[in-house]
Amino acid sequence: MAHHTAFVPRTRRPGVHRAWMTALAAFLTIVAAAAFAAMPGLLTEPLHTEYAWSRTTIAAAASVNMVVYGLVAPFAAALMDRFGVRRVALAALAAVVAGAALTTAMTEAWQLTLYWGLLIGAGAGSLGMTFAATVARHWFVERRGLVIGALTGASAFGQLVFLPALAWVTDHQGWRPALVTLALTAGAVAVLVALVLRDHPADLGQRPYGARDFVPRPRTDRGAARRTAAVLYSAVRTRPFWLLAGTFAVCGATTNGILWTHFVPAARDEGMTVTTAAALVSTVGVFSLVGTVLSGWLTDRWDPRALLALYFAARGVLLAPLPVLLGPDAGAATVTFVVVFGLLDVATVPPTILLCGRIFGADGAIVFGWVNAVHQVGAGAMAVFGGLVRDVTGGYGAVWLVAAALCGFAALLALRLPGAGR
Repeated sequence: MAHHTAFVPRTRRPGVHRAWMTALAAFLTIVAAAAFAAMPGLLTEPLHTEYAWSRTTIAAAASVNMVVYGLVAPFAAALMDRFGVRRVALAALAAVVAGAALTTAMTEAWQLTLYWGLLIGAGAGSLGMTFAATVARHWFVERRGLVIGALTGASAFGQLVFLPALAWVTDHQGWRPALVTLALTAGAVAVLVALVLRDHPADLGQRPYGARDFVPRPRTDRGAARRTAAVLYSAVRTRPFWLLAGTFAVCGATTNGILWTHFVPAARDEGMTVTTAAALVSTVGVFSLVGTVLSGWLTDRWDPRALLALYFAARGVLLAPLPVLLGPDAGAATVTFVVVFGLLDVATVPPTILLCGRIFGADGAIVFGWVNAVHQVGAGAMAVFGGLVRDVTGGYGAVWLVAAALCGFAALLALRLPGAGR
């Protein structure tokens, strides 16, 4: 691939490297977009009460959001290479602001699917893990695993920051003011992106952090969609892609699909208040940030395949006894669950991103985008499954057990992944 840049490299003055400012701006952008992922669990009961929609219908809209989130990600990665990270991020933030505003005025279930499922799903999906991978790839040579861990942890951190406040607003003021709060936050972050975020170090005449030589900005083909589809066509013909996709589908099913979507309703079924349940999910977010940064550090030092197997096996052990742990109060066992689950929640992302890069080379970010799309398909399927089980059986017990079994299967898949050189 040819390279070009219109900038002349210059000697960087002493001080904080611009890569860290860029990473901070990306972190806050992901935080704002991720806050929307906290809402489905809070919206289920208010929408069921106000509109008499079934939980399956509401979960279906959340499922569309998750699937669109995943499907748009690989195209977003290619568009970032073509048009720049900043432009794509601004367009994505505009989409989530519009989706949140329109959701407050909806009257029919199909509008929830359109506004929340499509608009917010597309916007948030453009600012997820492939966004994190692209920023880290452009700006960092050293500490890349650590930065990937921090940026992917920003997703859980966004839910941590907003979830307790959103739960309180929803409980005391209603669900519409909560969505307005999210829309205003995303708008404010858009201003930060316009002012701070830059596409590539070469745009400023700088080297990536840790690079010994100047790295010119790569020239990309104009057909972003065509390139994305071509990468998929090539990747799906390989065994490693399906192993990675299989493990990540289970990851999505057992995090976004069940915990982030159904934990609050399940806890409320057992007599727990929505504020307490939201605080527990928020605690998962606290430790998700710690866990993913730690996982990024470990990924720089250990075999990522072994780490994935360990993470999934431990997650399955945690999920299996959850039906007997939930009750009206948050006891020591429940708190222990959310702390340890939080450490494992997003820990799978750094080793998966690193494996995509090692196995698929320069196309690694786009391949990860497609792997992440399968992650979201798994999440969406489990979200609908959970809602259906609740409507049919009146409880969520079977859902947690199925999730635990899937984690055991994913651990076996991870061990079958091929080795790849650094």
